Amino acid sequence: MNFTAAGREPPAGLIAGLVPSSVFASNGKMPDVPSPAALDGRSSDELLVAIARDRDKDAFGLLFGRMGPRLKAYLLRSGIAPSQADELVQEVMLMVWHRADTFDPARAMASTWIFTIARNKRIDAARRDRRPEFDPEDPALVPDQPAAADRSIEQAEASARLRDAIAKLPAEQADLLRLAYFEDQPHSAIARHKGLPLGTVKSRLRLALERLRRELAGS
Repeated sequence: MNFTAAGREPPAGLIAGLVPSSVFASNGKMPDVPSPAALDGRSSDELLVAIARDRDKDAFGLLFGRMGPRLKAYLLRSGIAPSQADELVQEVMLMVWHRADTFDPARAMASTWIFTIARNKRIDAARRDRRPEFDPEDPALVPDQPAAADRSIEQAEASARLRDAIAKLPAEQADLLRLAYFEDQPHSAIARHKGLPLGTVKSRLRLALERLRRELAGS
């Protein structure tokens, strides 16, 4: 949808004051790839904690620029119309802003927590549309029930073991691993951001994964 032609504010109007307009494309839509600024040194977990603790608008802008394009791609793949995807992305991120204090890094990564919100927003949007071909009782679209207590403990322990194993990696390997697997950044983008040859990035990631497997197997 062209918001300017329709006489409406572009999507950025929904989050005015929280996200710089440079996050959006010139047509007022969410870009398809994260902005270069989104490759901040902090992890998404750290950005989300800063939002919860300090109501940090700069951290929120970075998180929005990093997660927005990924959320949009997810919504488009799940059948949401392009004209609706940008607005849903902002609804998701507004909820992230308002509910950041409920995020628990010991239970889930920031990206997992945010995508869970997006999944539920997608289900709500589909139900509102009341499309004949959509079955709101489809089990695949019903939000997951809370995990059993023992399962939650197992997940927390597994997450703790993984964090401990990553902490034992050399700093340059741990950093590349976080960007590639936790922030979902392409190897080529990491190479440009770090000023490293692409082959170096790939070889360090291989070494990091080998060490991580050995460490986790030993634990």
